[in-house]
Amino acid sequence: MKTKAKLTTSLKMWVVIYPSITLLLYLFGQPLAGLPLYQRTLLLTVVLVPWIAFAGLPLVNFIIRRISFKNGKML
Repeated sequence: MKTKAKLTTSLKMWVVIYPSITLLLYLFGQPLAGLPLYQRTLLLTVVLVPWIAFAGLPLVNFIIRRISFKNGKML
């Protein structure tokens, strides 16, 4: 049972992280390209970690709860 919960959590995180990184790099990739790697990484994480922790994952959890409630299942 623990393995299923970890897998579900990992998939939820991936659903938030992958599109977030892709969108951020699409929008700001060129302006950030001139910065050293450590500065780009710092800026990306400063933006993405709060987004993922306070908005992205709660949004995914909300959507999953709504879908599971409509289907009569509790996840």
